[in-house]
Amino acid sequence: MNAGQIRVLRVGLTGGIASGKSEVAKRLAAHGAVIIDGDLGARVVVEPGTPGLAQVAEAFGPDVIRPDGSLDRSRLGEIVFGDPAALAKLNGILHPLIWAWMDDEDEAARKAATGDLVIVHDNPLLVEADRTHTVELVIVVDIPPEVQVERMISARGMTREQAEARLAAQASREQRLAVADIVIETSGTLEDQDRRVAEVWADLQRRLAAR
Repeated sequence: MNAGQIRVLRVGLTGGIASGKSEVAKRLAAHGAVIIDGDLGARVVVEPGTPGLAQVAEAFGPDVIRPDGSLDRSRLGEIVFGDPAALAKLNGILHPLIWAWMDDEDEAARKAATGDLVIVHDNPLLVEADRTHTVELVIVVDIPPEVQVERMISARGMTREQAEARLAAQASREQRLAVADIVIETSGTLEDQDRRVAEVWADLQRRLAAR
């Protein structure tokens, strides 16, 4: 590596709702990864006053906007989950905005880097939106669907019907595992996750050093 040249490894991190993906992202960040959070991007692009929020309101009506001008996510979820056409319409609005935001964050991270860099695109829709080509390898956070449902019911207050509708709107477990280069299983203890993430981080460092 020439002096001043920085090696960058771009990794995709994905997993279904309530899979524990956010906890894995936190642990990777603690090891030194730069996390580009797609969920954060999804919130940023529909903040009050943004073109994204205006497009969502135009497509789904004023009822999806709260009195304070923010997006009523619960109301929007009631409209789109369980209605594939409505969900496709929403994704058509939001996805280009989210991907542009993530690309900007990626570029900023690379420009600010002073040493070798692992950039993790934390993207719950990496498979659904066919974005695997934007990263060099894919980490899938894996958990049995029945555990996801129970987590959504106990931790998020959803009904079983709501939880199952959310799962049905996402890629299946099999679809995610089919594109995985690395799998992190999260149905065990937090200590198990710590050990597994440490193993994965060591693997990423080896890949980066081999360049």
